[in-house]
Amino acid sequence: MSRQFESFSKFLSLVLRHKPETIGLQLDPEGWVDLDQLIKHANAHGTQLSRPIVMEIVATNEKKRFSVTPDGSKIRANQGHSVQVDLCLAPQVPPAILFHGTATRFLTSIRELGLVPGSRQHVHLSASDATAHEVGKRHGSPVVLSVSALDMHNHGYIFYQSENGVWLTATVPNRYLSFPV
Repeated sequence: MSRQFESFSKFLSLVLRHKPETIGLQLDPEGWVDLDQLIKHANAHGTQLSRPIVMEIVATNEKKRFSVTPDGSKIRANQGHSVQVDLCLAPQVPPAILFHGTATRFLTSIRELGLVPGSRQHVHLSASDATAHEVGKRHGSPVVLSVSALDMHNHGYIFYQSENGVWLTATVPNRYLSFPV
C-alpha cells in the first residue's frame, strides 16, 4: 500500500471507528455511513477521497478493516470502535485457544486486571499466534498471551467474530490467560 493510501486508510479508521464528528459525520447504530457522504465530508475537510480510492482501500487493506454494503452505498469499520455501535454479530463458539498480542510493558496490569477493552467496545483476539505477535509489535516489545476461549465460553462469556476474522469479547479475566514464561 502506498504511503498516500496508508494515510487514507488511517483517516478512514479515525472517522469510521473513533471520531466521525471530526468531519461532521454520524454513524448509524450499526456503524454504517453513506459512502458518498463520507467522501463529500472528507473532501470538505481537506482529505481528497474518491469512490475508486475508498474501494481500493477496502479491497486491498491487508487487515480487512472496512466493509462496504453489497450495493456499494455504505461503508463501515469491521471492529475496533471506540464509539458505540452494534455490529449485529451473532455469538460464536470460539476455538479452544485464542491469542492476544500486546507489549511487555502492559503485562503487570494485565496480570492484575485481565484483558479489558480500554476505550474500545471489545477485547480483540486472534486465531493465530503469528497474527497476535504482529499486533503486539505495534505496541512495543511484543508478547503473545494465550486465552482459554472455549473455557470462557463454557462459563458464559460471549464471543463474536468480525467479518475480517478478529475475535471479540467484552473482557478476559486473568484466570483465562496463559502468560509466557
